[in-house]
Amino acid sequence: MNSRFVPSATVEPSPLRRMPTAAIVTASYAPDFERCRLLCETLDRHASGAAHHYILVEHRDIKLFRQMETSRRTIVDERALLPRWLHAFDDPLSLFRRRVWLSLKTQPLRGWHVQQLRRIAISAHASEDVLIFCDSDVAFLKSFDCSIFWRNGKARLFRRDGVLAHEGHEEHRIWSRNAGAALGLDPSRISNHDYISTLIAWRRDTVLAMCGEIEKVHGRNWVEVVGSARKFSECMIYGRYVDDLLEGAGHFHGSEEFCRVHWTGEALSDDEFRRFVAVMAPEQVAIGMQSFIGTDIGRIRRLIGLN
Repeated sequence: MNSRFVPSATVEPSPLRRMPTAAIVTASYAPDFERCRLLCETLDRHASGAAHHYILVEHRDIKLFRQMETSRRTIVDERALLPRWLHAFDDPLSLFRRRVWLSLKTQPLRGWHVQQLRRIAISAHASEDVLIFCDSDVAFLKSFDCSIFWRNGKARLFRRDGVLAHEGHEEHRIWSRNAGAALGLDPSRISNHDYISTLIAWRRDTVLAMCGEIEKVHGRNWVEVVGSARKFSECMIYGRYVDDLLEGAGHFHGSEEFCRVHWTGEALSDDEFRRFVAVMAPEQVAIGMQSFIGTDIGRIRRLIGLN
């Protein structure tokens, strides 16, 4: 049992009576370093209302990412966040091109799994009230005030209502079911809401209570519980905890996405990129070019005017 997570029962967050502090959190790794550097540059230029920026990386990437550390930006070693029994190795099944995290307590985990675990775990180490999650392949193009994530003492929970009931969301439904299992919900209790996006916010006290609830239900460390299923989503776990167990306490819902993301497909041509930016919704202030698509970071810099 992780003693840092002291809640032993479902805890309803109280409204934040004062102006809450906020931090931006980014999980990254070495192949995304230049993308993360671009995020930091545009974040510093356009974003306000956040006291700090945490970048969460694997131990072997610490030295590389330290180049971006400032008085308001901290590079956090995953070894300070996750249990010592979870170890990273070069994966021989990928001819040592990829990493795998192994233990006797979880399934074998890939980098995207462990990045999700880091995002949850930072809550036990950060001091800010509201954690704003932003992927490292995001670039801000417009001014953005992070105070949009709280209203009348409540934090904004991103939620797209009922979308999992439609075709094309089979994997999301698995993530939602596994989130329910981690939280100890009755399997018959199904949620059709989607909570996954970038540039979203969580309450830190709620994350701590969520981890305490998982540990209370299962009698094991929350990392062990979550990592026992290879298909999971940290956003689904948090969303279902807030809505299914807290009945939305301490939160208000919003479905607008503040970042326009190119999720799949081919890298965009210059003209396609310009059209992609041109049709951003009024509330959207950033763009995301999924790193696995392979869009050249130099092209992105040129097209947003940073070269």
